Parts: sequence; C-alpha cells; structure tokens
Amino acid sequence: MDTAYEYSLWHSSPLLCGVDEAGRGPLAGPVVAAAVIFPQWFRPEDHPGTILGSLDDSKKLSPQKREALVPAIKSHALAWSVAEVGVETIDEINILQAAMLAMNRAVNSLAANPDYLLIDGNRFSPDLPIPYETVVRGDGKVFSIAAASVLAKTHRDRLMKTYGATWPLYGFERHFGYPTGEHIAAIREHGRCPLHRRSFRVSRLGEK
Repeated sequence: MDTAYEYSLWHSSPLLCGVDEAGRGPLAGPVVAAAVIFPQWFRPEDHPGTILGSLDDSKKLSPQKREALVPAIKSHALAWSVAEVGVETIDEINILQAAMLAMNRAVNSLAANPDYLLIDGNRFSPDLPIPYETVVRGDGKVFSIAAASVLAKTHRDRLMKTYGATWPLYGFERHFGYPTGEHIAAIREHGRCPLHRRSFRVSRLGEK
C-alpha cells in the first residue's frame, strides 16, 4: 500500500487525517478509535529502514507485524491519537454511536488540527466542522486509514489482554471479546462479567 490516495488530496488539504476504529463486533470491552496524520507528501518508500511498506488493513496482518508497525507509524506521523469508549456508554447509546464518539474523540485529541478527514466505512457524524469523506474498506486502500486501523487494533488488543488477567474465566486475552465458541461457552457457564456489553444479545445463548 502507498499514499497514492492521499496525493490527490494533499494539494488542497496538507493535513490529511486517517481515522478508523476497532471493536464494534465483540461482546465485551470498549470500542477504540485512532487518528493519524502523516506529513504532506509522505511516501513509505522514502523510508526503507522501516517496515511501513508492509502496512495494510490490520485484519490482514499478524499480531507480530501489527506490533512492529506501531512504533514506525508513531515515529513518522505528524500527529496521532487513540481514544476509547467504554462498555457503559456503548450500552447507553448503542455501538454505532459509540464508534462515532470514539472516532471524534481521537480526532479531537490530535496535537494538530486536520484539514480533511478520511474515515473508514460508509458513515460518520463529525463533532467539528472539518470536511471529510468516508471510504468503504478504506483500511485496505488508504495509507493513513490503514495506520489508524493498526493503532486502534493493537491498543484494543493490549487492553483485552489486561482484562484477561482481571477476569481469567473468560479468555479475553485469546479472543479479545469476540463471540467465539470458547467465549460463548464461558458466558453460558459463568454468566456475564462487568466487561460484557449488556445491550448485545447472543442467539447461541438463547437470548432474543
């Protein structure tokens, strides 16, 4: 992946910001979003000593590759931020609105004010009057969105590993809260813990 998508926009918007989230699908844990601004005219091929040339949609990368990319992204970005929205808020406003809130928090936490936002997906509700566009499957098409997807995914995975130590009966450090067979079996045996999203229903548990 290269920055070809960004090049057409950098002429009018020097501070382009890629935004993505992680954690909409799990039954437990927060939703996390990240925002990343690379310098104008940034090209990963100009930095052969890093692994930025292997950047891709975080779901296509191994955990080891994602972790290795994190310091490279942070060191070459002009600005970056990560934001969380917890379980209580997810249950209160629903997961879609919580994801939007997390993305807005990430943008608002940046050390630089972006000129234009590139949002992964097909929906966004901005808090600030910043022009934006949504890009379906943007984490596989747009370099800055892919970088945001890696930061969001790695941050959330680390959180879930710590929660695995707090609630060892559920195996959060292995499935990260997603509805795997192991996770469903643990909920069936032990019930839900405070990290679980009460607003999410699971048909395999007989919930409607």
